[in-house]
Amino acid sequence: MNNRLRVLRAERKWSQQQLAEQLEVSRQSVNAIETGRYDPSLPLAFKISDLFDMPIEAIFTNPSKDTDI
Repeated sequence: MNNRLRVLRAERKWSQQQLAEQLEVSRQSVNAIETGRYDPSLPLAFKISDLFDMPIEAIFTNPSKDTDI
């Protein structure tokens, strides 16, 4: 799953550690999500969505879904 987490975090000048503390996960989890090695659980995705005040679909996208339809 593709995501904009790194960009959103950088816009707020947050470190991975700062974001991890707000989400109550490890810094390694934030790094894994940002690099696409780990897809967050639905509850964590909602937490991220709430933190950035954006819909989940604005943060996470499905790379296999054809958006040209």
